[in-house]
Amino acid sequence: MKRLNTFFKIILVTLSVGAVSAAWSQAYPSKPLKIVVPFGAGGVADLTARTVAQKLGENLGQSIVIENKPGAGGVVATDAVAKSAPDGYTLLLMSNATAVSAGLFKTLPYDAEKDLLPVSILGTFDIAIVVSQESKFASLGDLLNYAKTNPGKLNIGSINVGSTQNLAAELFKSTAGIDAQVVPFNGTPAVLTALRGGQIDVGVEILAPVLPQIKGQALRALAVTGDKRAAALPQVPTAKEAGVKTLYAASWNALAVPAKTPRDIVQRLNQEIQNALNAPDVRKKLIDMNVDPHPSSLQQAADLLSSETKRWGEVIQRAGIQKQ
Repeated sequence: MKRLNTFFKIILVTLSVGAVSAAWSQAYPSKPLKIVVPFGAGGVADLTARTVAQKLGENLGQSIVIENKPGAGGVVATDAVAKSAPDGYTLLLMSNATAVSAGLFKTLPYDAEKDLLPVSILGTFDIAIVVSQESKFASLGDLLNYAKTNPGKLNIGSINVGSTQNLAAELFKSTAGIDAQVVPFNGTPAVLTALRGGQIDVGVEILAPVLPQIKGQALRALAVTGDKRAAALPQVPTAKEAGVKTLYAASWNALAVPAKTPRDIVQRLNQEIQNALNAPDVRKKLIDMNVDPHPSSLQQAADLLSSETKRWGEVIQRAGIQKQ
């Protein structure tokens, strides 16, 4: 009899917990949400988050606050969200940096794949291989021919070591099979100055910040490194089309919540994010920023974080970049 009483108590507790969870989820959201962005205001990632947040807030019936928390390769922002209450009210804007950090730092105060639950990819944006308009390289083929006949002489510029652009440059170098130097600078303006001044031969950079220079014919784009041509530069081939068959590198953003967030809340967020990304006005705004909208399932978002963590970790190891 005692065993039966214990059994029924367990059933009642289970049912009551389930009822509380269901009621909690039905009431969600009952207050404003927050998206923590690991970058300063005004960049592509920040503007992507704000564009999606506005429509997402309308869909959820709550305002969404953007909190910019730059620094330490996104570690500070990621740690703050990983340790926040798993209630669906605090989200993280993930990026390549989330994946790169796992291979770049000796230790981290969190495990992104265990402590975060990716909700949906937001978008991807192109990386371009560019030269000065006065460069002797008219195509990626010209550049590769020079690099292969002049080993060690080609200088490839990027922003700081461990950045997406820097790792994309290292990936370009290894997949193309060329002996070249990757030269890091402290920001995009410094890379562009070095390109125009002839201190470096080629630059690898996110397309958005260099697009005005390309449109103004100060720079020439030899290729983009995504899996398709950039909408803003349809005449520019992909690296695969231009001869580097296995090169793929694109930057991306996604939204994530703490890992223990209730599944039904996560599914609600996923559906509303997809609705936001499929809205014509949001798609137009993102495409105008050279961001390719990419709504996804929960599994696709998790797979992206896992595959990118593995891939960039291998690039870091192969390039001999010292862990920080």
